[in-house]
Amino acid sequence: MDYTFQFGPLLNYLPQIVSGLWLTIGLSFVGIFGGIALGIFCAVMSTSSSPIPRLLVRLYVEVVRNTPLLVQIFVIFFGLPNIGIRLSPLTSVFIALVLNNGGYVAEIVRGGIEATHRSQVEAAESLGLSYFQTLRYVILPPALEKVFTPVVSQCVLLMLSTSLVSAIGVEDLTGAAMIASSETFRTMEIYLVVAMVYVVLNFVFRAVLNVAGLMIFTRSRRRLLGRA
Repeated sequence: MDYTFQFGPLLNYLPQIVSGLWLTIGLSFVGIFGGIALGIFCAVMSTSSSPIPRLLVRLYVEVVRNTPLLVQIFVIFFGLPNIGIRLSPLTSVFIALVLNNGGYVAEIVRGGIEATHRSQVEAAESLGLSYFQTLRYVILPPALEKVFTPVVSQCVLLMLSTSLVSAIGVEDLTGAAMIASSETFRTMEIYLVVAMVYVVLNFVFRAVLNVAGLMIFTRSRRRLLGRA
């Protein structure tokens, strides 16, 4: 193998790569927190006594979990204009990431809710708590704590999946790398650097989400103890 690594040409594209990195982080946070909020809502709806919300949530989750994220992005960006709905690339990506993450989080959180022991619900009802009070103070906090680790893993996977948004021209980290690669032909060097950036992002996102979860669950326990 006669190949000489040259990382020098990458310096000219450093501003674009940094800009793409910030966009990747922004897209990830929107997808993560929007998806978590949507996922929790859908998980609660999936436990409804009415069959219609359960059916709608089941349909949504199955569609999301059984289609690739790239296809979902294409449907929103290229498909919706056929019915008169035109969205910008960024808006399309935001919607796709939130919907995708929400479908997976919904299924994870639903498992946590169903793992809540019936006796806890009965105790809440005996204390005169309403359905929403029971949900807020008795069911959701322990359910979310039980499934927090898989939720974090899903959110990190979503962050890595943001690399697909470059397929519709969004210049995230991967998109910036593609441009630099096509102009310098230093593919090996560019994608090695980008791969290492994604590795670092992986650890950073896990750490941030774990610390945020620890703070939220600690505060929740203190609040419950205060009410007790």
